[in-house]
Amino acid sequence: MGLLETIDSPADLKKLPVSDLPALAEEIRELIVRVVSETGGHLASSLGAVELAIAIHYVFDVPNDRVIWDVGHQSYAHKILTGRREQFSTLRQHGGLSGFTKRSESPFDSFSTGHSGTSISASLGFLCAKHQRNDPSKVVAVIGDGSMTAGLAYEGLNQAGDRHKDKNLIVILNENDMSISQNVGALSSFLSRTLSATYLQDWRKELGELLRSLPGIGDDVYQFAKRSEESFKTFVTPGMLFEAFNLEYFGPINGHKIKQLVNILQNIREIREPVLLHVTTTKGKGYEPAERDPAYFHGVGAFEITTGSKRPDAAPCPSTYTQVFGRTMVELAEKDPAIVAVTAAMPEGTGLAEFAQRFPDRFYDVGIAEQHGVTFAAGMAADGLRPVVAIYSTFLQRSYDQIIHDVCLESLPVTFAIDRAGIVGEDGPTHHGLFDLSYLRSMPNMTIMAPADENELRRMLVTAISHNGPAAVRYPRGKGTGAALADPLLPVSIGKAKILTKGGDILILAIGRTVCEAMAARQQLETEGISATVVNCRFVKPLDEELICDLARAIPRILTVEDSMLAGGFSSAVLECLNDHRVTGVTVKRLGIGDTFVEHGSQEILRAKYAIDARAIVVAAKELMA
Repeated sequence: MGLLETIDSPADLKKLPVSDLPALAEEIRELIVRVVSETGGHLASSLGAVELAIAIHYVFDVPNDRVIWDVGHQSYAHKILTGRREQFSTLRQHGGLSGFTKRSESPFDSFSTGHSGTSISASLGFLCAKHQRNDPSKVVAVIGDGSMTAGLAYEGLNQAGDRHKDKNLIVILNENDMSISQNVGALSSFLSRTLSATYLQDWRKELGELLRSLPGIGDDVYQFAKRSEESFKTFVTPGMLFEAFNLEYFGPINGHKIKQLVNILQNIREIREPVLLHVTTTKGKGYEPAERDPAYFHGVGAFEITTGSKRPDAAPCPSTYTQVFGRTMVELAEKDPAIVAVTAAMPEGTGLAEFAQRFPDRFYDVGIAEQHGVTFAAGMAADGLRPVVAIYSTFLQRSYDQIIHDVCLESLPVTFAIDRAGIVGEDGPTHHGLFDLSYLRSMPNMTIMAPADENELRRMLVTAISHNGPAAVRYPRGKGTGAALADPLLPVSIGKAKILTKGGDILILAIGRTVCEAMAARQQLETEGISATVVNCRFVKPLDEELICDLARAIPRILTVEDSMLAGGFSSAVLECLNDHRVTGVTVKRLGIGDTFVEHGSQEILRAKYAIDARAIVVAAKELMA
């Protein structure tokens, strides 16, 4: 029996001698690689954080001591060590373990996460609650994997260094490939371990009190000594930034040397000051394909363990919407030098890697800083450029105010390419792109469109970039329909829908990817003697109000279908249109996501469960006919 099979909780982990922990780390890595090769997931980040997770649970009393994993996708080892080893094979599967930390899943998951930069702010909230209860236990925020590019992290640090607040905070910065300088070496590692020792911390405090007590010159001498210490630490480490936030800085240290990691965590656990420990790790550690290509293995589908290659599909697949977007951006940029691209730490994920290579002076990766990215684009648009901001729907939510205040208020020509719109699948509730239609539709001057296939995506991108105002194009995750890509590339008439089929029994109004489901449903309905008019509405704002009202008067049984929230979304726009134009005597049934958060699972399972696939359209149509 291996070491891992004896670990069902952190209490079991603490029974092992430190000398056994490296072997345990290797067993955990083998399990993570084996499971993720079947389920897909965030492999590279979690492999890099194995020793860190072991050391944290070995040293701290979790969950009494709180540990908040920023983003949560580097927490697979944490899940395995906290009683979920036997369920780990269900990772990201419907009804199984979440790919992120989730409070309802385990008491060891102190905070539900999925978006970056939240750990420090949440940790301060936990500290405040502990302070109210006179609870002296620690709170540990594990941040990294790019999250220190998020502005929220620095807002948290600003409060964390307030000397008048509770001090039992430990921030662990897990640097695996970030813009913080990699000043790693034996001297800085030695200093971190030495300066963190309890006896030395006590000695520093006693010496400080002694210096302050010197009559007349005490405070000046103390401040000089403090500056000298900080200058020395800054000379050998990149800690000046964090010291400026009044955090005691230690590091950087090698995050894979587990004995050293345990030692320093035991030391800083006793410090009664806000502490930042800087560890350096390797993304994909222990699995050569992931170490070689950590960007690909950051979020990966099923793969062959021996080679790291994607498992071949049974049949050739069409290009994904993301790939089509990326190619179209290059094609358009070749013709128009005013086009620039902005993304938030996702050049590969948004399909802009080729654009970045072809036009490096016109590509901007702002880091995990969506708010800044939107305002940055607004500034470029205000001075004549045509910025395209490519961000996943779930992350665009973070820039809500900037879209209103900095883009829409002045009606600036910024194009929002909203990837991963609708149900995204196994990443779950923190990543489904279900809210963009609802909040964007309320913004004056905003134009919103959704393509039914890859060719419409290309045409809508042309439409948005050439439009003299803000425009959003939302498109789903995954493969397209296989539609032929038309040439020449022509724009779509703004606010104009397209009738795809005509029938007198029922009117189906669909938007985006639900159009193909509506067409499949129409075929099934036809075999059952029900004829349907199917409309590809194309635009959520402005709606083709004239067409919709004319059809509604002729076919009073209306079915709307959308891959988004019903509240405030496409169907709400249709109802408002019918009401405003006094179209009466109609019955409207709406298919979309109700007042709930959608769990994780495959797109097919979730679309069926939430009744937005072809079968659900057929059932709803029959109910309307009845």
